Amino acid sequence: MFNYILRRILIMIPTLIGVTIITFAIINLAPGSPIEQKIQQIKFGGGGHGESGGGSKSSAVSEEVIAALKKQYGFDKPIHIRYWIWLKNISRLDFGESFTYEEPVLNVIASKFPVSLQFGVISLIMSYTVCVLLGVAKAVKHGSTFDHITSFILAVFYSIPDFMLAILLIVYFAGGRFFHWFPIGELYSDNYYDLSFWGKVGDRIYHFVLPLICYMIGSFTVLTMLMKNSLLDEIKKDYIRTARAKGLSEKTVYLKHALRNALIPIVTGIGGFLAVFFTGALLLESIFQLDGIGLLSYKSILQRDYNVIMGIMFLESVVLLIGNLLSDLAYVVVDPRIDFE
Repeated sequence: MFNYILRRILIMIPTLIGVTIITFAIINLAPGSPIEQKIQQIKFGGGGHGESGGGSKSSAVSEEVIAALKKQYGFDKPIHIRYWIWLKNISRLDFGESFTYEEPVLNVIASKFPVSLQFGVISLIMSYTVCVLLGVAKAVKHGSTFDHITSFILAVFYSIPDFMLAILLIVYFAGGRFFHWFPIGELYSDNYYDLSFWGKVGDRIYHFVLPLICYMIGSFTVLTMLMKNSLLDEIKKDYIRTARAKGLSEKTVYLKHALRNALIPIVTGIGGFLAVFFTGALLLESIFQLDGIGLLSYKSILQRDYNVIMGIMFLESVVLLIGNLLSDLAYVVVDPRIDFE
């Protein structure tokens, strides 16, 4: 197993380099560089000083100013040289400085990261816990009234886009038009630091309810039905019939023999779930006024903040690669018969 993990880690290095090369090339070749935006800001700032009369002068930026801007932002070098410099800096965990916020990229990402991290971790734990339990219950009671009712509810949830659900929840429960039961914006109240420990926990839950429902809604139905169908497939196999023939109870057959093998398809998605820590959810963060990674990524793309974009893409790629490795390791935990050597 150690050799397998070492091989996977070594493979991550060229994969990361390939991802960063493609990303760096795309964002640098796209129109509207930070230099062009800075020039537009200078022109706009000087636009009000034109001569009065029939033909006002358009603000012009001298070649010296443009050359100084290029040198300041590092655009006075060819793209391959800029990438090589960026790669050397990354090896020292130096992601550069944000053009927009004018502070280190890691500080900018770290300031927005708690939002995505908290919702990502909580939605991961709750989704897998609830979906596994519900999927097992549906498989055990397959074809019953409980199974049909929960399937209908899950189908309804699956058909509602998360951003539309967010709007409906705000309209009905967050002071939109009917009830004002839950707040929107921020992750805690103004008097949060004056509360006791359990008061802080309750305040966090109070603020998390509506966004968390929307974060989980997309994967909830898929995970539950995957768990149910995987378990139903397992209980049709010969080893389950043998266990029943030995006189084992249905509880033992389901939970001890079938469940462990049925969990193998479920653990596949664990690595993908880690992506939410860095990708965030742009629409949900906008609707609920949460300043997270999704909103930061969107603003950075609009503002052509190359260093922030590259920093987010690099960290997200690392998280996804580590997540894929964790998924493979989870296979071994669920089924020790699996050997990657």
